[in-house]
Amino acid sequence: MLNSQKPITSDVEKSKSDQRAPNRIISLSRGIRIGWLRTILFVLLDATLASLAWKSAQWVSSNQDTLKAIPSFDLIGDNASRPGFLLPILLITLNSIAAAGLYSERESRRQYFRLIKSLTFAQVIILFLAFLYEPEAIFSRSTFLLAWLFNLIFVLAGRLIAEASITIIRKSHLSHKIFLVGTPQDTLLAKIALKLVNNKEYEILGQIDLSTKENSCRWQEILEKISKQGVGEIFVCSWRSIPDHMEFCWTVKTAGIHLRILPVGLSIPTQVPKIEMISGIPTIHLSPPAIVGFDYWIKRSFDLVSSGLFLLLAAPLLCFIAVLIYLDSPGPIFYKQTRMGLRGRHFKVWKFRTMVANADQLIKELEAKNETKDGVLFKMKEDPRITKVGKFLRRYSIDELPQLINVVKGSMSLVGPRPLPLRDVECFKPHHFARQNVLPGITGLWQVSGRSNILDFENAFRLDMTYINNWSLAMDFQILLKTVKVVLGKDGAY
Repeated sequence: MLNSQKPITSDVEKSKSDQRAPNRIISLSRGIRIGWLRTILFVLLDATLASLAWKSAQWVSSNQDTLKAIPSFDLIGDNASRPGFLLPILLITLNSIAAAGLYSERESRRQYFRLIKSLTFAQVIILFLAFLYEPEAIFSRSTFLLAWLFNLIFVLAGRLIAEASITIIRKSHLSHKIFLVGTPQDTLLAKIALKLVNNKEYEILGQIDLSTKENSCRWQEILEKISKQGVGEIFVCSWRSIPDHMEFCWTVKTAGIHLRILPVGLSIPTQVPKIEMISGIPTIHLSPPAIVGFDYWIKRSFDLVSSGLFLLLAAPLLCFIAVLIYLDSPGPIFYKQTRMGLRGRHFKVWKFRTMVANADQLIKELEAKNETKDGVLFKMKEDPRITKVGKFLRRYSIDELPQLINVVKGSMSLVGPRPLPLRDVECFKPHHFARQNVLPGITGLWQVSGRSNILDFENAFRLDMTYINNWSLAMDFQILLKTVKVVLGKDGAY
């Protein structure tokens, strides 16, 4: 008879393989500890400021002759002079704030209008309870109204200062350590998005491609190394590359690390989604695309005023550059090329000439040296067609300044997807034409995220769609400011 007895594993081996092992749950990650500490500090801050608001209201009401003349009514009167009168008030106020979700994550904490409503609701509850349980006491109307006003001022000001301080500290000293998981293409887009929006707030310690079989087998070992580095969160950029979703989530959760899933690798538009619950089922709600209707006219007005003003102020500089181009090489000062714009319409884009006069005829001879992966764009670092002055103009993107004329004429915008030559458009795939639904721009999200260093047009296209689907005037300002920084730094320009 064969012996079917199974080998007995030691407790140490079991703890490494069994995700339910107790030693995996009792330890708290750095991210969880910081989250708890942040919540406690906000509760203490709100309690202190609310106490200060009531004490200040009581003092002002009892020391101002004009306020004493205001009629009073029964509320919690003499209790206000007792040391413990603040305890029920603080309990009501803090519970109202907590019920509104204002002690949770950052976006919820920054709902300041919701904070105003929760503070007002707490005052109404205090007033109601005071009438029920202390009808014989006297508490002036002015004290109650001032307490409500001081609560709004003190707590709101405290929140604003605290959030600003947290942002400064994060960016300078306590950056959030994260780890990226996904395919190289998706992690690249995630890096660009995090760098654009958060600057130094997130510190990316590393990345791993779990789509390969080798890394999938070593995931437990990788997770242990990540934990030792003090990683607070793991960002999954390619959810479909995870071989076993349940096991993956369980291992991350039991390691005490927060898990975020970015919609980079999902087959949905690259848009900031709104999560809504319908009958207990989480759904992702995507709004209609922006930059249409009223949004278009806001953007168009900003473009017209800004470009017109800049052309007037920069006129002497533009004339000086024109003289340099004329003296450097024979040919016209401006270069006009047919490109595809809004809704596929063709238009002439204006640029300072940076190449020899017959550059378009020479491009066919240089196609074999194209450095882009898919051939949609033509990029070549050592392009022999570029003139001496043209090389300087390209380095600082000065050659793009005449496109302000296109902005004034209405064929372009300051910010938007770059208009591409017809040679590049001929290589488009059907889905690439979605970027033509808005006015092309002088600069865009693609340009401030790497400029010529992005050699895969698919990545550039996804950045363009991210801009289109999430447009706002604030985003335009942000891209324009980053354009100045990128141009002065000469990042990826050639």
